[in-house]
Amino acid sequence: MSDSPAVQAPLDPKEQPILDRILSIRDELSLLKQDRSTYIKSHDVLGLYESLIEQVQLLNVIREEHDKPLEQNRGNIFMTMAPQSICRTNKCTAVDSVLDDCFQLVSLFFLTIGRNNEAPARLLDHLKEAAFYSPKDLEHVTQKLDSMQDTLKRGEESHSPHLLKLLGNRLDTCRNQLADLKLPLADLSPELTPTYERLVSILRSISAANTRPKFPAKEVQGFRDQLLEIQATMVNGKFLAEDSTTPAGQKIATDLLNRCLLWSEIVLARQGKIDERFKPIYDKLCDVRNQLDRLSITQAWSLRETDLYNFQRQLDRIDESRINGNFEDSTGGKADLHAQRVHEITLLYLIRRSYGYIYTLIIASEPVSEALLPVFNQLQTLRRCLIEVKRSGGVSSPRELYPYSMKLHSIDNMRVDGKFMVGSDVPEGQGSVNSLLAECFDLNYDLRVEAEDEDGKDS
Repeated sequence: MSDSPAVQAPLDPKEQPILDRILSIRDELSLLKQDRSTYIKSHDVLGLYESLIEQVQLLNVIREEHDKPLEQNRGNIFMTMAPQSICRTNKCTAVDSVLDDCFQLVSLFFLTIGRNNEAPARLLDHLKEAAFYSPKDLEHVTQKLDSMQDTLKRGEESHSPHLLKLLGNRLDTCRNQLADLKLPLADLSPELTPTYERLVSILRSISAANTRPKFPAKEVQGFRDQLLEIQATMVNGKFLAEDSTTPAGQKIATDLLNRCLLWSEIVLARQGKIDERFKPIYDKLCDVRNQLDRLSITQAWSLRETDLYNFQRQLDRIDESRINGNFEDSTGGKADLHAQRVHEITLLYLIRRSYGYIYTLIIASEPVSEALLPVFNQLQTLRRCLIEVKRSGGVSSPRELYPYSMKLHSIDNMRVDGKFMVGSDVPEGQGSVNSLLAECFDLNYDLRVEAEDEDGKDS
């Protein structure tokens, strides 16, 4: 747990036994995460999960005595469909911080064993601090929070009320943060929204280009030219609608345009260079971002969801090291005001991008145990191939389907009494794998029938 913050004594002495127990649970989860000699089994995780819920119950009782419900005061929490983060803020106690680690690990373990639809927790990342985001960003978050609310309701009969209460408090906090984020965009008219979203996209693209190993000056200049084209459409400093009226939201759109122009000018002037004092932080963030980028490409074959915890903790550690929102070098020194702002935008972009990769990998996780993933991935590949064959006009002879048929039958023969077994264990995700296998058989059958019909016509 080298990337976890130092654990301090709890503020309330009554919470000390809880802290001791959840520290032990976190250690057990960490050891289980590091064991790659075998796949993670459901019973390995569920016992620790139940122990964690017991501590949540005890903590809820203590907090209620002081009228301090257990919830999160900041939105830097990942949205998954498994129990997860409680707290990551300077206002949190040691108990909150360690409990956060435990739930993040349990969340990723639940994804690894294929339990993607358990009680949820959610993320609102650095949108407010970034101060630029589009309505589409918030629509996505709104949909996720609504989905979480539905899942909470469905879980009322099958999950601990103490966990559901904790997550309900977290949901309320997320909705309040979402309302704060929506407020600045309230005056943005539908006519001006496309322009605003384009500006957000250009600003993000410039930030991405600024972190390339070789600075793409021509590409950044192209983004600046687009900004100048947008500026040229303004009349007397205002954006106009198609009917020549002045739509609402002028200030927020104009401010963003000016910000984009200034940022493109700064980036072109600096040519991607960063102060040497902040190079270690920059290099580490680039490395994390690049590793996550590679994982996003090879996810189905190389990702174990619990591996994401290490990346998340590295990002949390860097994010929490800022002093009053500013990055400092290894000696505690700050850059000058102008340079500090440049580094802040660049480093925060890398943090946000990396968090975004982790979130994408989490929500893309299939509801299948890692023990069944090799079979599941093979079936997905077969399904894609069969669909492509069908889309391209089918086959001219049933013989062309023999390789697909042989592979499907070899996978089907792996089942014991209709189940895919690993030793004496029945891994999670049987329904998903069996459904995919049946779909592949149906696709193969349809192609064979079409080919036989064609043969019949020819003869």
